Amino acid sequence: MAGETSVCGVVVAYNPEQERLREAVGRVRPQVDELVVVDNGPVGLTSLGPEVTVLAQEANVGLAEGLNRGIALARAGGHSHVLLLDQDSWPEPGMVEALLSALSGQLERGRVAAVGPRHFDPRLGKYAPFLRVRFPLSRKVSGETGAIRCDFLIGSGMLVPMPVLEEVGPMDSGLFIDNVDLDWCFRARDRGFELYGVADARMQHLIGDSRSTLLGGLASVAHHSPDRLYFIMRNRVELYRRPHTPKAWIAQDLPRVLVKLVVFGLVLGPRVQNLRSMLRGLLDGIRGASGAGPLGPATSRRHAPTYGKSAP
Repeated sequence: MAGETSVCGVVVAYNPEQERLREAVGRVRPQVDELVVVDNGPVGLTSLGPEVTVLAQEANVGLAEGLNRGIALARAGGHSHVLLLDQDSWPEPGMVEALLSALSGQLERGRVAAVGPRHFDPRLGKYAPFLRVRFPLSRKVSGETGAIRCDFLIGSGMLVPMPVLEEVGPMDSGLFIDNVDLDWCFRARDRGFELYGVADARMQHLIGDSRSTLLGGLASVAHHSPDRLYFIMRNRVELYRRPHTPKAWIAQDLPRVLVKLVVFGLVLGPRVQNLRSMLRGLLDGIRGASGAGPLGPATSRRHAPTYGKSAP
């Protein structure tokens, strides 16, 4: 039901493990007023229950466009807030309530674009910190309670007021999947909004298909498919040219390109496919390509899209 404060959860799924998705749905459904699952295929989802709306797509429209379509349904339903999720996220009890409480408190102090939970990866056995972009290294900030100002949030678990989406704009469909959350957060910050991580709100979240340890266990690396590595490389180049992307983030990210080329092209397999995909992604990024890339017909654009209106 839609009310003065009404949250619609939007989950984007692509060929998920159905039992894991049902678990995620079972955790989030009691915490929101409505739940929409955008099914990007290719295998149709089985029933997720009568209280879940499934938006089946004829083709994989990508994470960004999937979120946008779910957000459009939430807007039509009169909801005041949208909770963004992916298929590999499991909210802990009370997460949405904690996010709403923190958002309400911070809104009294200024313009807040979104709040997000602490993310716990069970494969690592620890919580990820929130980050403030600095050079040469970002500052890690954490805490057990309260709201923590940060410069970007992981998209899954992000709670956004609908009026903010009207001003900042939708997710960039051209990015398709990777760095969608980074781009939106950077846009919001550029328009004078703040972002907060909420230590009291917690969620389990998996990054990558699996993980490997390097350097004698000193580093943990998330594995991605060659197709995913294409987007990881292409979209970071696209973000480099956007005026709202912080220069400090660009400066610290450039060395990561070389690290990824070495790790996934020379150390972790499938090395040849990984290297080809990453190099193609970098080249397409330089060319300004967008869209589905190796997963479908690509488009090209010379300039980044302009969303929303400037901050006062």
